[in-house]
Amino acid sequence: MHFLRSIVFMTYAILWSVISAPLVVLAGPVLGGLWAYRCGKLWRLGTQWGVTHILGIRTRIIGQENMPKHASVIMAKHQSAWETMTLQDCVPDGTYCVFVLKQELLKVPFIGWGLAAMKMISIDRKAGKNALEQVANQGRERLQQGFYVIIFPEGTRVAPGEKRRYKAGGAYLASQVGCPVVPIAHNAGELWPRQAFLKKPGVATISIGPAFSAEGLSESEINQRVESWIEAEMRRLSPHRYPDAGPP
Repeated sequence: MHFLRSIVFMTYAILWSVISAPLVVLAGPVLGGLWAYRCGKLWRLGTQWGVTHILGIRTRIIGQENMPKHASVIMAKHQSAWETMTLQDCVPDGTYCVFVLKQELLKVPFIGWGLAAMKMISIDRKAGKNALEQVANQGRERLQQGFYVIIFPEGTRVAPGEKRRYKAGGAYLASQVGCPVVPIAHNAGELWPRQAFLKKPGVATISIGPAFSAEGLSESEINQRVESWIEAEMRRLSPHRYPDAGPP
């Protein structure tokens, strides 16, 4: 049954992207303003319909009251493609998100074209320290325009129960701008494993942590606060992945 659900969803998602992604690409130049993001939301909601009704993956959000009402840097756990869609449900109605992503993704047919049209924060990961400036320059502009900036501090998808080094990008942006920072943990990888075709039905939980101001904090202080909260919360969401039950 998992295989059948997964293949039906894959077919549906490809067809839906072929239909809806071109609308995103055309909406900005033709209609201007926020229309690329509005069409992007339609694309996302259509895909999420398939996640819920075909794959049987439902969402539970806790800590919604912690999300600031204005543009912030969201630093979240990354386990699958699922959160790239669903984290956007956590921000207030009428607002939009942009992601920090690698430039190569913009070249992917349909999906990449749509992301480019929505002016995601794209970086050259080979640029070293210059990549931080790319994040800061583009991120500052998006925040000033009212967008929430979502970044995965570990830089890649990480399996449940595992952890990678928290990189400086999101913390550097927040420290430069002095905006609110929101840590987010979730357990989507239990149902939608990284780089796996088979998905399982169930409830994926998003936990939004208390926001804090980055003003006056260093990059390391920001990352330490984010990492401490996320890794502790992961032990609560997926305790079976941490049999040692030791500190994060």
